[in-house]
Amino acid sequence: MPVATPDKLLSLIAPGAQVVVRDEEWLVRAIEPTSADGVKVRCVGTSTLVRDAEATFLTKLDNVAPLRPEETRLTADLSPRFRASRLYLEAVLRKTPVPANQTGLALADRHLLKRLDYQRRAAHKAIAGLRPRLLIADAVGLGKTLEVGLILAELIRRGRGDRILVVTPRHILEQFQHELWTRFAIPLVRLDSDGIAKVRREIPANRNPFSHYRRAIISIDTLKNAGRYRHHLEGIHWDAVVIDECHNLVNRGTLNNQLARVLAPRTEALLLTSATPHNGDPESFAELIRLLDPTAIADPTNIDAADIDHLYVRRHKAHDEVAAEVRADWADRLQPQPLLIEASDAENAMFAELANTWIHPASGTAPTSGKGRTLFPWTLFKAALSSHRALGETIVARRNTLAKRDTPDEGTNTAAIATEDAALQRLGELNAAIDDTSASKLTALIEQLREIGVDPRSNTRVVVFSERIATLDWLAATVPKALKLKDSDVRVLHGGMADVRQMDVISEFGLAESGVKLLLTGDMASEGVNLHRQCHHLIHFDLPWSLITIE
Repeated sequence: MPVATPDKLLSLIAPGAQVVVRDEEWLVRAIEPTSADGVKVRCVGTSTLVRDAEATFLTKLDNVAPLRPEETRLTADLSPRFRASRLYLEAVLRKTPVPANQTGLALADRHLLKRLDYQRRAAHKAIAGLRPRLLIADAVGLGKTLEVGLILAELIRRGRGDRILVVTPRHILEQFQHELWTRFAIPLVRLDSDGIAKVRREIPANRNPFSHYRRAIISIDTLKNAGRYRHHLEGIHWDAVVIDECHNLVNRGTLNNQLARVLAPRTEALLLTSATPHNGDPESFAELIRLLDPTAIADPTNIDAADIDHLYVRRHKAHDEVAAEVRADWADRLQPQPLLIEASDAENAMFAELANTWIHPASGTAPTSGKGRTLFPWTLFKAALSSHRALGETIVARRNTLAKRDTPDEGTNTAAIATEDAALQRLGELNAAIDDTSASKLTALIEQLREIGVDPRSNTRVVVFSERIATLDWLAATVPKALKLKDSDVRVLHGGMADVRQMDVISEFGLAESGVKLLLTGDMASEGVNLHRQCHHLIHFDLPWSLITIE
């Protein structure tokens, strides 16, 4: 039988009171009398198991027991010079929010970072607004993570940063977490694939995993699964949400964009960061700004900078604010050294077939069929410019797709499919004639690595970029043997790896004692990853087609 609340306690139940119900502590939000079930008490959880969970109790069905101040038990402070009491009072003072009308930075000189006024201006701009919603679009190397840390620390000091969610690409989870903890003493629980599994083991199945920790950092690749996590995200409100590398959110209909649209209206403060927020399409940029303020841009084709000035900061290394403070600390960037490689006979034969049949066919039409037929020749071309291994993988994947479509179903053009398959077979045969000895770029890469001093006894470290995983795997199998490197001297990093493994590789490459000499990585490492600490040379094995990626 349910235990009802004694009538003598009903007068003590009021909004703001703390109560104990079902062995958990709750904060009363509102009360409402009912005709038959006593008083309806709306609460939010404060103890560990029910923290931030909302619930409604009826006093005729539950024993809602108020926590009475007069029943507080006093304990003598026996610590030397009342140390425990003074620490407690200091903690209370630190937790006392700064008044809202105080827009100056309250913690400006209490962090482990060099004082740079241009970084503080970004924090002040966010704090001065009624709602801290800001796009931080500073160029690479200016400290966007530090500006985020300054803003979050100020929000916490003002009592407006209790619940924080940071969303980043999975390969920089640990890096972002490390910066906020070591420089600003902001602890974020890392919810990578292992972290979420651990939370699910610790809490009941019907509990929201995002209410278990008040401050968390999670990969956008994990969180964007709308079907798996959306109902949890819709049931929780954040004080501050940070989305790093936000240029990945601009395309409507993508999972990243859907995730941002769920989070944006459910947070008071929203911070977006990207060194490349504008891809040249005003519609895409408007989509980003509308996450901060849906009413800021009325016409995406006619964006007035003055209308959105309060929503973004954008500085580069030559900006007056930046150059005055740190320009002298930066070495001039060296000019890249392009190496012109002469193709082998086998490669020339393959490229001739690719050009004459696919890129510039004499008939004017490439032998492609089905969806994407106009772009597929360039997909082959991009793969060939990376490596013959990447091209071979692309050809096999396309022929497998054609084999599945080559059925007598109505509407299938079997003749066009047969023509394309035959052309792919010819290209594949020429491509198969290329081996490690006739792959000219591989030979040039090995010679270049030897020239800059990569060998088993040296400490020279090199990052080699390629856009194709097949190319990375091929280089990992051939280059170490040619240079007589051990397996422990080489690491591969790409987006197909598990998030925990990605972070381990990045961390290992950044340690002087790890001994890793060669990092073979895809273009995922161009977004926010600090690879400079122990790196001496950067080589593009194949040039990215995006100028932004090269930059």
